[in-house]
Amino acid sequence: MDVSLISRFTVLFLVASFSFTSGNKFEAVKHLNRLNKPPIKSIKSPDGDIIDCVRISHQSAFDHPSLKNHKIQMRPNFHPEGMDLNYESMKVSSENHETITQLWHLNGNCPEGTIPVRRTKKEDILRASSINNYGKKNSLSTVAHPNSVDLDLINQSGHQHAIAYVEGEFYGAKATMNVWDPQIQQPNEFSLSQIWLLGGSFASDLNSIEAGWQVSPDLYGDNNTRFFTYWTSDAYQATGCYNLLCSGFIQINNQIALGASISPISKYHGSQYDISILVWKDPEQGNWWMQFGKGNVLGYWPASLFSYLTDSASMIQWGGEVVNSASDGQHTTTQMGSGHFPEEGFGKSSYFRNVQIVDGSNSLRAPKDIDTFTEQPNCYDVQTGKNDGWGSYIYYGGPGRNPNCP
Repeated sequence: MDVSLISRFTVLFLVASFSFTSGNKFEAVKHLNRLNKPPIKSIKSPDGDIIDCVRISHQSAFDHPSLKNHKIQMRPNFHPEGMDLNYESMKVSSENHETITQLWHLNGNCPEGTIPVRRTKKEDILRASSINNYGKKNSLSTVAHPNSVDLDLINQSGHQHAIAYVEGEFYGAKATMNVWDPQIQQPNEFSLSQIWLLGGSFASDLNSIEAGWQVSPDLYGDNNTRFFTYWTSDAYQATGCYNLLCSGFIQINNQIALGASISPISKYHGSQYDISILVWKDPEQGNWWMQFGKGNVLGYWPASLFSYLTDSASMIQWGGEVVNSASDGQHTTTQMGSGHFPEEGFGKSSYFRNVQIVDGSNSLRAPKDIDTFTEQPNCYDVQTGKNDGWGSYIYYGGPGRNPNCP
């Protein structure tokens, strides 16, 4: 059957499933059609996802008003000085080395000139509180506020963090993080580990670029560990979204699908698998580029999306975030990272290693004066260190509810 017909049937079924006014039905049709662009090839992933291979020039990024006449930049003009271009995400083990991959590659690949896009299904949108909120974070306290801890706000939003951070003037950040499958207590909670690049105030005009891995049953409909990105230019109020669920991020890579499952996963007291993520600003064009692992330059956030980040980032954060719904008055058992505290160390705790920033001369270097922050260290904690093999590193995470975190 023609894929465009399948897309139309999906739209009709979705509209019939919602109790919407005629105006909202029209918005539902428009929204799903914008997300699911006509593919030239579709791949069924073993985890149930459908990956659509969409022509680069047809991706939803160009629905953004400021990108209507945007000319795609197919490669960055500059890479940060000091990059290890031979780096490859690998299994940290003396036995062998294996590259982390995405499950959909077991059944095919997208051709050159296309990008892989995880197809949005009717069930995905039905789980959202509204069409407008689909693919967006809660606007309350989704970024850690290291210099201003308001416990009432934390309790209201339910977002908790265990992060390391630096403040100053930055033009990028890099780290290698091991990948886990934290247990989530209930569907409206999530657990993620990521890099944040931040500019502006935390109140109403925060600019943020984020990338890492997450487990989010509400967003994806399962407990798989998935590679993701996020951006906002107004503190998560109206702009930005996860992955490609709104216009903005321009993808050029045909190997990595944002929002798709990654495999294999680290095992407690066993093999450790990690991924490397680099985000940096092109000094010439001003766009913010992202690279995943060895040589996989995925694409960029155009400078026109932002206000403060058109210049530089004023804070970089590395670490974890969870949602604690606390619906029964007790702390959630949703895990952060491996679900174990930092002091357990390698093979048991979750980590970021080779933590770096990009400075004003477009050079990668170890950050100075790293601070740490967590709202409830008895639930989730963070520690930093430095050695010759890993450079600057961070251990973080925790189990959530435990005898010291009731």
